[in-house]
Amino acid sequence: MERSDFPLTAGILLGLGIGGFFDGIVLHQILQWHHMATSAGYPPDRLANLKLNATLDGFFHAATYLFTLAGLALLWRRARKEHVRWSCRALGGTLLMGFGLFNLVEGIVDHQILGLHHVNETVPRAQWIWWDMGFLAWGALMLLGGWALWRRK
Repeated sequence: MERSDFPLTAGILLGLGIGGFFDGIVLHQILQWHHMATSAGYPPDRLANLKLNATLDGFFHAATYLFTLAGLALLWRRARKEHVRWSCRALGGTLLMGFGLFNLVEGIVDHQILGLHHVNETVPRAQWIWWDMGFLAWGALMLLGGWALWRRK
């Protein structure tokens, strides 16, 4: 028997956490395309700026960790109430929705409104907007694709 009462909030929170970890680990640390405040007057050209950005990146990771823990706690709480069989589509869809939501919020707030950093600051400045728009498009596609997957149940 398949139940459709998958905890939407739990999946979205887990997706937000996974999206944040992907951004922080891949874009901030591995590729080093940007850090939290590299476009806000703290470029990585001085040790003091790198230290500040590393601290801000750490706070960013702490927030994504809290999203992940909250999602896991909600999922665990719901799973313990009764034996339930959830579909993989529901989990995958909500994770994609959360990941996409992360990209959209982070891309609009941090990249566009606050200008704290941009997706790829290793390319010429004139190209930053294209990377930022691609990041937003990727987020929108994940959000819509996840919603479509979740709705199919």
